[in-house]
Amino acid sequence: MTNEREMKIIEDSVRIIREKTDFEPEIGMILGSGLGDYADKIEDPVRISYHDIPDFPVSTVAGHAGQFVMGTCMGKKVIAMQGRVHYYEGYSQRLITLPIRIMKRLGVKKILLTNAAGGVNRAYEPGTLMIIRDHINYSGSNPLTGPNFEKDGPRFPDMSCVYDAGFRKSLKEKAEQKGIHLEEGVYMMFSGPNYETPAEVRMAGILGADAVGMSTVPEAIVCGHCKIPVLGISCVTNPGAGILDQPLNHKEVVETAARVKATFEEVVDLVLQEVF
Repeated sequence: MTNEREMKIIEDSVRIIREKTDFEPEIGMILGSGLGDYADKIEDPVRISYHDIPDFPVSTVAGHAGQFVMGTCMGKKVIAMQGRVHYYEGYSQRLITLPIRIMKRLGVKKILLTNAAGGVNRAYEPGTLMIIRDHINYSGSNPLTGPNFEKDGPRFPDMSCVYDAGFRKSLKEKAEQKGIHLEEGVYMMFSGPNYETPAEVRMAGILGADAVGMSTVPEAIVCGHCKIPVLGISCVTNPGAGILDQPLNHKEVVETAARVKATFEEVVDLVLQEVF
């Protein structure tokens, strides 16, 4: 039987959102580091703070607003998480992925996941935007562990194509037409909150990863479980540890994300206008 507390959070979330609006979103977006301001582009927004939902996990990271924003953007009906909740904040992966299940119940049919990541592929300069082709879950956990959400998907869901191939191909083509080069690669999730060691970055490269980070994979797994097509994009903000002979710091991540923000937002515009 599904955890009663989790089901109550889902039901409370849907009820509270429905009490504020009868708007029915078609597209879900989870806005990662440096992209939170994109939610300000949503027209006629309805905002629901995570604090307004009983027992809902709350963002504790600076720069993550911690709210759902619903409205129209680029002519599409969207719901955005302005600030995700991370596994390293002390929540279970089941809990931090409940927003995907909430979006499914609100009517969402497609989901965009974004993040900031460290580069493993040495060809990636800081500021590179990478379409996620596949992922490696090295977090030590899985959001499907525990009772299965039977109404959402099977006990043993297929993960052979988590990131929709059609979305990836279309976005790359549309971006190239606009003069925006996008890489395509594999994202590897570590638990965080510390950055990876040089040895871990070398290992990630040996295993086939092009970028590393601390999010996205649990949400993508749950999208796969719920059979919601997903597109993922990483902003590679810095080389991984050991690639350059210098320490890593969050300030560099924030600065690079801010530098490429306009391009990243243009890519998200393309996703909404022409890919989704």
